[in-house]
Amino acid sequence: MSGESVKLLGYWASPLALRVKWALKLKEIEYQYVEEDLQNKSPLLLRYNPVHKKVPVLVHDGKPVAESLIILEYIDETWKHNPILPQDPYERAQARFWAGFIDEKCVPAIMSAFTNQGEEKEKAAKEARENLKTLESALGGKDFFGGETVGFVDIAAGWIGLWARIVEEIADVNLIDAETMPLLNAWFGRVLEAPVLKECVPPRDKLLEHSRGFHKILTAASS
Repeated sequence: MSGESVKLLGYWASPLALRVKWALKLKEIEYQYVEEDLQNKSPLLLRYNPVHKKVPVLVHDGKPVAESLIILEYIDETWKHNPILPQDPYERAQARFWAGFIDEKCVPAIMSAFTNQGEEKEKAAKEARENLKTLESALGGKDFFGGETVGFVDIAAGWIGLWARIVEEIADVNLIDAETMPLLNAWFGRVLEAPVLKECVPPRDKLLEHSRGFHKILTAASS
């Protein structure tokens, strides 16, 4: 790590940037954090991520890597200690599958419940619950998706335990049902309370206030 330059372009309320912060923390990688203003994106962000123009972006020795799950894999392959992905090829493939399921199924449904109203909101909330229940089946009786320690899927999904609760409060929907998905509910608590991860999580009150403002903008635009 000596002599290497590691920089993370992020936004304090971005759960995808939080994924990268968690991975760097678990790997004990020192890095420079650059807070972005997403309403006035910096020339640095536009230069390093000209395709999507969004955070997070990891810049390692001047070379940018974009998209949070890709960044996690890059971190794991570059710094071999404290591995995030399983060593077994099949288990590694499974971890990638469930991380993809989170981004392709769970997150869009939760966001749809956050941005829609009426029947569309309830339909999205139902879909989100079904997807989260499916995710719970992959956890089984383990403490973490990574087994005894936090791993790739835990990093990919752990933030949902905080953000989904905020969506529930603002949008008045039920997403994480403690009765029907007790294992997942308990797992969210373990991830968010893990000391090495907890210190990276933004304050709930600040995130709630920010999300309320974001919700007003989104619902006003759709009405």
